[in-house]
Amino acid sequence: MGVMAYPLRYALADLALALSRVSHDPAAVQSTAARAAADMIGDGAGVQLLRDDGRYDSITYHHIDDERSGSMARVLDHVDQLPDDDFSTALAASRRPIVLAGDGVEPLAGEEHEIHSAVLCPVIVDNTYAGYLVLTREAPGSFYSTAEVELARDIAGELALACSSARALERLRASEERYRRVLETIPEGVLQLDPDAVVTYANEPIGVVLGMPRSQLVGVSLRGFLNDQGQKELNRRINECREGRSTVGGTRLMRADGSQRSVRISMMPLMGDHGEFTGVVCMVTDTTDHIDARGLKRQLDHLRRLDSLGQLIGGISHDFNNLLTVVGGSAEMISSSSDADSQHHRLAEDILEAVGTGRSLTHQLLAFGRSDGNRPEIIPIPDLLTDVQSLFSRTLGEHIGLDLAFGPDVWAVKAERGPLEQALVNLAANARDAMLHGGMLRVAAMNEVVEAGKGPEGVPPGRLVHIVITDTGVGMTDEVRQRALEPFFTTRPTAAGLGLATTAGIVQGIGGHIELESEPRMGTTVHLYLPAAEEKTASVAGRQGAPAVIGRVMIVEDQPEVAQLVQRLIEPAGYAITVATDVLQAVSLVAAGAHPDLLITDVVMPTMTGPELAAALRTHRPDLPVLYMSGYTAASLGPQLHLDDNSMLIEKPFTRSTLLGAIRTLAGTQPSNEGATAK
Repeated sequence: MGVMAYPLRYALADLALALSRVSHDPAAVQSTAARAAADMIGDGAGVQLLRDDGRYDSITYHHIDDERSGSMARVLDHVDQLPDDDFSTALAASRRPIVLAGDGVEPLAGEEHEIHSAVLCPVIVDNTYAGYLVLTREAPGSFYSTAEVELARDIAGELALACSSARALERLRASEERYRRVLETIPEGVLQLDPDAVVTYANEPIGVVLGMPRSQLVGVSLRGFLNDQGQKELNRRINECREGRSTVGGTRLMRADGSQRSVRISMMPLMGDHGEFTGVVCMVTDTTDHIDARGLKRQLDHLRRLDSLGQLIGGISHDFNNLLTVVGGSAEMISSSSDADSQHHRLAEDILEAVGTGRSLTHQLLAFGRSDGNRPEIIPIPDLLTDVQSLFSRTLGEHIGLDLAFGPDVWAVKAERGPLEQALVNLAANARDAMLHGGMLRVAAMNEVVEAGKGPEGVPPGRLVHIVITDTGVGMTDEVRQRALEPFFTTRPTAAGLGLATTAGIVQGIGGHIELESEPRMGTTVHLYLPAAEEKTASVAGRQGAPAVIGRVMIVEDQPEVAQLVQRLIEPAGYAITVATDVLQAVSLVAAGAHPDLLITDVVMPTMTGPELAAALRTHRPDLPVLYMSGYTAASLGPQLHLDDNSMLIEKPFTRSTLLGAIRTLAGTQPSNEGATAK
């Protein structure tokens, strides 16, 4: 074998070259090594390596007689077995070849296969047992010489080197794939630029930011997406990177479609093998939505302040109505007890007139207070427009004229009064802002009947009240008009962009439709189409079960001065009156045997609401009539107040005649003065 050693050295070099060429393919590596071992040493050779799960993979076996390759492979294969047999443990421990001859071969192949000698060489990859190379001969008396065993060991060594290279390549491929996947899946855009800011790599997200497929970005200069200022900034930053420094900053990028995005760019230098500057890698984060979100947060804070202001207005209006009730009631009593031509009478009448103005102001304020009411009422449009006329005038100011045009026969609508008033005032406010140098606002209302499918798009069919609000302001472009009803859309930096959106929501909430008509410098016309209320076919004949004469009245009001005023207003009419300024006191009085014919109670009180008190007293007197009084409007009270056929609401401030009229309507005729005794 010494004569063969020199040529075999070349054979081993050829094997190493062949293995390096197929190092990317593990199956080809094993097949090349098995074939080389069979050809160089004979008769058959196989490679049995461990898988990643620690068990043997299928054997790769080659015999110089191809017909024997398959059957021999089946005999020798340890696929799916753990390396815990005697041969494997010895190879892993000693890392030296095992040479078998004669009877010693039997554990490897069994008696029925005529293998007379064999060599097992361990394959050590990265200092770890990875399997073995097996050589077999079938000729009786055959054996492997020391030189052949050494050659087998060299072949196993070349195989180990090839496996190590294959594993390293696989790790490199996996690492590159992970890196590529990171670049493709991170939400940030990634750009690689050469020293002249030309794109050499772009991931998918940056293509989305710039509005171009990333395949088209390679070879394009980033300068094309920047304005003059942005280009100067880019040059400065690339120079910083050229000096080895990273840089971070914000800029505006112009997309391919002409729109702009706000971005934050982090730039890091790229260096070549010899430390030369080769370009920069950029991480690009789109901050447009973040900046928009900050604007939305400001608008949301504004909304919250408006909501708090609404609650504050509601509370102040309620308390103010209580004060007005006392002032108005006292003035009315002074007026009724003094001569018509006396100064006291005239002063009392002036006070009453002022109370009336205050009442209308607080009710208008309550329309803007918080209302979760969903308590629609029948609203005659002429009444509504007359009531909001003063609000319109205050909203518009002195430099804008107001023209209201409607007939007395305009139909009523069914809606919550407060929100509907708010919707109209919102429109007046928008018109005012469009007429900064003065102008005219015209409001007209008319009846219309729209047949199904024949009206303007979006307008519901049926009987409608058509309200037209026209201003002589700056008007709107088509683009602005189409977005004008969107929440938060505004052309004024100081506005929340909610006026028209709120109006649209209120109108649509009652089944109506809003439409805008506008041209720049030609003013704006808003069309409101509101479903008319159903006409009543019959009037209510009167309340059932009300007593013919009522004598005993219980007044429950947590404000003592209001309770005292109500007592003074109705006492001269002959009623026997019990006053309670505490709800629990009222319940105790009835439980102890008091039998009021009428309960007059505030709605919002500590401990228990008026409706809860009424329900408690009606367990003793099921048919007890209840007259509620409140500084809030019915719509503002919402679900707190449910009026049945045996209850009514009067809103503070009220007059003596309003109060007595409500009592008569609710509870029948009043007693004569002589028949009443106070309790």
